[in-house]
Amino acid sequence: MLTGLPAGTRVSVRYALPADDASGLPLTDALGELLAADEESVTVRTRRGDVLIGAGGIRAVRVVPPAPPRRRPRGA
Repeated sequence: MLTGLPAGTRVSVRYALPADDASGLPLTDALGELLAADEESVTVRTRRGDVLIGAGGIRAVRVVPPAPPRRRPRGA
């Protein structure tokens, strides 16, 4: 699924959460830079840190464009 993409590609990965996850949600997304991918797992670097996702839990993947530059705060 992601093994053909080079490291550094910006991706969005939708994956299943464990049934006992505190959020109570069945799925979530990881948006960020692809660090590594093989047949067993994928690692995505998000703003909150690295996310290791088991390949069996992945439901959807897409390549996304680079993030827009951050705007300066108002009044700065």
